[in-house]
Amino acid sequence: MKIALDAMGGDQGPELLIDGALLALRRNKELSIILLGPENLLKERIAQCADSGNVAGRLLVEHAPETVTMEESPVEANPQKKDSTIMRGFDLVKNGQADAMVSAGHSGATMAAAIRKLGRLEGVSRPGIASLFPTRKTPVMLMDIGANVDCRPQHLFQFAVMASSCYALLQNKKNPRVGLLSIGSEPGKGNALIKETHELLRQSNLNFVGNVEGRDVYGGELDVVVCDGFVGNISLKISEGLAEAAMHMLKDEIMKSLQAKIGYLLIRKAFAAFRKRVDYAEYGGAPLLGINGIGIICHGSSSSVAICNAIGEAAKLVENKVNDSIVQSLRQYTTA
Repeated sequence: MKIALDAMGGDQGPELLIDGALLALRRNKELSIILLGPENLLKERIAQCADSGNVAGRLLVEHAPETVTMEESPVEANPQKKDSTIMRGFDLVKNGQADAMVSAGHSGATMAAAIRKLGRLEGVSRPGIASLFPTRKTPVMLMDIGANVDCRPQHLFQFAVMASSCYALLQNKKNPRVGLLSIGSEPGKGNALIKETHELLRQSNLNFVGNVEGRDVYGGELDVVVCDGFVGNISLKISEGLAEAAMHMLKDEIMKSLQAKIGYLLIRKAFAAFRKRVDYAEYGGAPLLGINGIGIICHGSSSSVAICNAIGEAAKLVENKVNDSIVQSLRQYTTA
């Protein structure tokens, strides 16, 4: 299996991305990774890695001299930069030279390039972005987290189907529980979009548990939560900010007294476990669902561990033929 990796995406340069690729190759002996970026630069950086010789032949380089910056419009940048790392990566997927594409670069450009190069799956009106969140029990998948800020009921219905199929494969769980994010759990709560979507989901064969509120997302009683990209992206950013702020506030309180410092020494393993539990790096990246191929979007500040996990996630989606499952589910979970 070959995974294409945008080696110029992310906030911290190609070294960290190469480290993530090497870690993924050490974990999976059946995997090859194609790094996308300026060929001479990447080969120079790879040569500086002490253990790169151990994976010789499985770490490849594809020359892609251009990069889409975060300040650029994806609508304008993709057509103008046909040799960008993002566009070349999806070219490889389209031509069968790679099985999936992973990028920590411009998320809008990544989604636009995926649609432009690969097209949509049968029955999908709008592809979206799904993301796993930690909860008190098993992770929950939220979709959409930013690709579609203006949606219709049918779009949210398709998000529910696609996310259910993806969640079932990634978490090995049959018939995932689906909730619709709203301002109240009652069926009549929410705007017109939510009310109409509720009816579509209620009439479907999905395991729909009804409307859910924001505070229900982290309870662990749901597997998939559906919303439009505007609400989803705000929810994502608030969640990330809250997790980071909570860690800083705990640290501030610990530093206020000697007793607190001593107490921390006694429970620091629990704190380390909590930090790992809420770390996005443990969940890899966000799958692009609904495109006719496999694509993963990573956080711009992704660590090498996060990149490694995203590559592993891409491989798992390819191996389990998630797109075949989505197409089949769209045919099966039809509205009445």
